[in-house]
Amino acid sequence: MTRSEQMIMLILKHEGGYVNHPNDPGGATNKGITLKTFRRFIKPNGTVADLKALTTEQAVIVYKRNYWDAVLADLLPIGVDYTVADFAVNSGPARAAKVLQKVVGVTQDGQIGPATLKAVNARPAKDIIRQVNANRLAFMKSIRGGKLWATFGKGWQRRVDAVLARSLQDAGKSATIPAIPNPPLSLWQLILDLIKGLRK
Repeated sequence: MTRSEQMIMLILKHEGGYVNHPNDPGGATNKGITLKTFRRFIKPNGTVADLKALTTEQAVIVYKRNYWDAVLADLLPIGVDYTVADFAVNSGPARAAKVLQKVVGVTQDGQIGPATLKAVNARPAKDIIRQVNANRLAFMKSIRGGKLWATFGKGWQRRVDAVLARSLQDAGKSATIPAIPNPPLSLWQLILDLIKGLRK
């Protein structure tokens, strides 16, 4: 399993199943994916019923394309990748990128590029992880003047604490995952095989 697959599965654990909380500005979600995002990446004319039937495999595709790749997480240091990607899932890739850029002292344009990556790699990963998560919490507490924190704050705090702990634990590790004798097919290979099978 690749690094992105591992981290996306952690993100999915935080997101849970189908929810349609009246105080959530995102509306109905399943595995953290809104109906709008579902329509963009999975089924253009999808209904709430389709969203409820969202599979884990479909969710992984959405998270990889819409969040992980959007913040160039594969190019970020281990630990920083998870922190920024999880932030992107909750608050959008542009906001997560801007906070990262703020922390490393480059122009906050919401687009991670060569200048941002250079600045990130010039700083200790653990310092970046701590500061990005602190900024993330501060933003969460400010949403709608703090009104959403009263409803969702405990859960948000637990999530950020968990992301911070895992990111710090992983910081400094190599992106290379040790080979396993007779490894199982990756999720992506399984998807490709299924597509090939449908075309036959």
